[in-house]
Amino acid sequence: MTPAPRDAEPRPASYRRIASLAIPALVVLAAEPIYLLIDTAVVGHLGAVPLGGLALGGVIMGLAPFIGAVLAYGTTARASRRFGAGDRPGAVAEGVQGTWLALAAGLVMVVAFQFLAGPAAGLMGDDPSVEAAAAEWLRVAVLGAPFLLVAGAGQGWMRAVQDTKRPMWFVTASFLLSAILAPVLVYPVGLGLVGSAWANVVAQAVSGVLFLLALRREGVPLRVDRPLMSKQLVANGDLIIRGIAFQVSSFSATAVAARVGTAALGAHQIGMQLWFFAALALDAVAIAAQALIGADLGAGRPVAARATAKRLTLVGLGYGVAFLLAILALLPILPDVFTASADVHDQLVYIWPWLVLLLPVAGVVFALDGVLIGAGDLRFMRNMTVISIASGLPFTWLTLVFGWGLAGIWGGIAVFMLVRLAMILWRLRSGEWAVTGAERA
Repeated sequence: MTPAPRDAEPRPASYRRIASLAIPALVVLAAEPIYLLIDTAVVGHLGAVPLGGLALGGVIMGLAPFIGAVLAYGTTARASRRFGAGDRPGAVAEGVQGTWLALAAGLVMVVAFQFLAGPAAGLMGDDPSVEAAAAEWLRVAVLGAPFLLVAGAGQGWMRAVQDTKRPMWFVTASFLLSAILAPVLVYPVGLGLVGSAWANVVAQAVSGVLFLLALRREGVPLRVDRPLMSKQLVANGDLIIRGIAFQVSSFSATAVAARVGTAALGAHQIGMQLWFFAALALDAVAIAAQALIGADLGAGRPVAARATAKRLTLVGLGYGVAFLLAILALLPILPDVFTASADVHDQLVYIWPWLVLLLPVAGVVFALDGVLIGAGDLRFMRNMTVISIASGLPFTWLTLVFGWGLAGIWGGIAVFMLVRLAMILWRLRSGEWAVTGAERA
């Protein structure tokens, strides 16, 4: 009798299995943006200038989470296939090389930002007092970059071996510490805006050390493996280009908001932190997708991978609708939580409709991002991101010409997300992403 093919029937991951990976990942992903929301609220009550400084500094410092995400996603894309093929030590070895890359990138950032914080803030801003505040915050906040990037690499290999619980505990511990330290250092200790930066650094150091200890306990060699690191760098190249495109979009929106006015910049900071919180929380489904899809394709189960991708699309949509309802319920109180400035409240009116309506779109897009990252379909993701951002940026830039204000900036974000949705659904339907093997050819 001829044996049945390995993947004769589509067996999508169960909703319980998706939830078992997504819920701990949600805690990890939500921790950083929740802290940023708390930080924004704490600093917002210092006044418009510190809030604007945090807005500018936070966007520039966004380079560190961007690199961390590249390291995490690149590591997961490669390591999850090895784990699916039954090679856990090989999967963890990918994490070792990712950690070395993280340390190197973080140290470069620490040195560079001591010299470039002022010029970068000056390039972004239009108010000398806001620029000075941003530069002061940046020079301290960047000290946590090596630890932040190490944590990103650690999350990458742990997701690949389908362990999302330990990262949850590591990040939760550091989040609680930062949430306590931020208001204490800003107000009773009297450090002001810089106090929030020191709270960041301490929390990131705790998290990074915990991930290093976990890697050491795996018992794999910790030395640099240049051939393996070279493969990671190649895989990360597409993610870096993709991330740079995101940074161009974020920098452009903040720079235009700064030129609309200080109140508009403060409102944009609040809106973007809520958007980042929702985006990263919604990305919990993407984390589950990376682990499940990569393991299926590494084990030679393309039919199961495609069936799981369809299920993840529905989960992402439902998740996005849930966030939409949550934001709607909180809208009456959100402005007062972040700032008492009436001018900032007036500017927030232009952001709310876009923020709410984009959440279901984001739920689907981020879930399918995880599918393609798990599949290692990184070249398509690079091209999709560049095209979609190029579609939305003209609306952001033309705001300065036509005076559209925050409505124009957020309209550009909406165009970017809708183009991205159309392209990623087309790719999912094509099936060309489902390439099997321990490494994607």
